[in-house]
Amino acid sequence: MAIEGAYKDCGYWALIIGGSSGLGWASARQLARQGMNLAVVHRDRKSYLREWGPQWEALADEGVKRMRWNADALQEEQRNKIIEELKERMEDQEQVKVMLHSLSKGSLKAMAGHPALNKADLSITMDAMGLSLYHWAKALKDRELLTSGSRILAFTSAGNQRVWPHYAAVSAAKNALESISRSMAVEWGPEGIRSNVIQAGITDTPSLRMIPGYNDLKAWTERHNPSGRMTQADDVAQAVDLLCRPEADWINGVILPVDGGENNI
Repeated sequence: MAIEGAYKDCGYWALIIGGSSGLGWASARQLARQGMNLAVVHRDRKSYLREWGPQWEALADEGVKRMRWNADALQEEQRNKIIEELKERMEDQEQVKVMLHSLSKGSLKAMAGHPALNKADLSITMDAMGLSLYHWAKALKDRELLTSGSRILAFTSAGNQRVWPHYAAVSAAKNALESISRSMAVEWGPEGIRSNVIQAGITDTPSLRMIPGYNDLKAWTERHNPSGRMTQADDVAQAVDLLCRPEADWINGVILPVDGGENNI
């Protein structure tokens, strides 16, 4: 972007829920490069941490403060503990500039066959990929960590409207997430808090690779995307950065496609 180090010495923090891979991690890197402090919640096995850990440590070169928790973001006790620890670390006049929801946990069972999608699958997926957006945002707001100028951002996909096999539970959760975001935009907007959702194009991330038949989705977008390529995680991270800038103060309650025009096909 035109302005580098945009958040340096501003006392801004990014709380990224689901920030160790995919779109969340790309956003963490982008915001750190711009001088934003990082608080990252993730849930990973030791085998993955051995690979990712050095990348996390390398962000120290950006000169930002960093905190991370390998914890279950869906547990209220863990959520409260994390927020209290973050609040203790933050200095006077510092602010959670952005809470970014990037959780990817849910069922990819089909509605037909055995075992078919069931009530428990729907509940787990809805809580993780939809309702938890509100639980985290409300907990931050109650502790006065989301204030005027703060952003609440989350990710959705074209599967919110298009039917992809095995994606029913995630689609339902994403629609709930979008509805919650719109309501927060209206109800918290008078306090200067902005809430938006980014609809990323098909992006080759660990989450995509969990979807049965994901290679067909990749092949389709590689053939049809008007920009001639797939969406990259860094494309989406740049949009996250953009929505944190002062120039985006008047953007509120929207679903922003970041896909090179893919959603128009």
